[in-house]
Amino acid sequence: MPQQHSWKKFAVLAVLLAAIAAAVHLLPLRRTHPLAPVRTVPVKVAVAQRGDFDLSLKVIGSAQAYSTVTVQSRVSGQLAALSFKPGGRVRQGQTIIRIDPSLLQSQLDEALGSLAKDRAQLVNAQALLRRYAPLLRQGYVAKSDYDAARANAGLYAAAVKSDQAAVELARTQLGYADIQAPVDSIAGAPLAYPGAQVSANSTNLVVLNQVRPIYITFAIPESELAGLKAAYARGPLPVLARLAGGSTALRATLDFINNTVDTSTGTIQLKAVYPNADGQLTPGQFVEVTLPTARLRQVVTVPVVALQNSPTGSFVFVVDAAGTVRQRMVTAGVSSGGRVVISKGLSGGEQVVTEGQLLLVDGTHVHILADHG
Repeated sequence: MPQQHSWKKFAVLAVLLAAIAAAVHLLPLRRTHPLAPVRTVPVKVAVAQRGDFDLSLKVIGSAQAYSTVTVQSRVSGQLAALSFKPGGRVRQGQTIIRIDPSLLQSQLDEALGSLAKDRAQLVNAQALLRRYAPLLRQGYVAKSDYDAARANAGLYAAAVKSDQAAVELARTQLGYADIQAPVDSIAGAPLAYPGAQVSANSTNLVVLNQVRPIYITFAIPESELAGLKAAYARGPLPVLARLAGGSTALRATLDFINNTVDTSTGTIQLKAVYPNADGQLTPGQFVEVTLPTARLRQVVTVPVVALQNSPTGSFVFVVDAAGTVRQRMVTAGVSSGGRVVISKGLSGGEQVVTEGQLLLVDGTHVHILADHG
């Protein structure tokens, strides 16, 4: 029994010594491996902005020529030449079509001949009248002869005026043989070709589209009309347009609000004018139109992507000065242009997370990524 008791005491002592040895062995490891740093989550943020906020409406519109002119001749004749390139640009005042002027020149020459003849007869009648005047006083000429001479002078004077009018008409018609472009425009395909017989004010020759500037035509619901008119009353109303798949915004200005709502669609037509100096728009192209409809004063807005939803309501993650996010319940309002109005929950100036929310919970430590976009 005494030997068995001594053996148990020896075993307990051995276990204690082994434990102490293990503790001594691990102690240096703890000193050389400090606690790991707290893990942070990378996020992108934006500032909650306070200020005036324009609500906008997005609709589909199309480019439309600022003016369209179907060119016709003002005189009849044979089409002699086309002086434009189909699909090319023409300048205001540039001769683009020529009608054969030979017949018109003949008419002018005939009118000039009649004028010369009647002027000569007028000169002769006036000279005869001047000779008759003293002879009438001396009784050598009958009163009836003097009256006939005076009547002839009057008739030839009237004939000269008529001839002068005919000359001006013939000269004007001869000028119409050269047809000029009324505006800077783009010429379409010819509708008649040299050799064709042209009828005055009847035969279509070519269609010209003025595209600098150019209209952007679109329609909005009548429910948006009141807000639009209020914005329009404050001054020039900017309109942004984008081509399908394009990233560049084309800046136009609202120019026309129709005076009638289309009862079949419940919309009203509008037009914005775009300078189109670069010729980027062509009549008929579809564009996405964005225009402001109302202005909210001194409201807080955040990017739409910052807004999160939960069973208890909407919230955003706010980053504090220590780099910790806090879940903030908010009341969201209307949105426009990628931003949403926050009517309750933010006062403006807070940093809200816009990217990386899926890895966040209330109290998560974050580090903010620089936005290079």
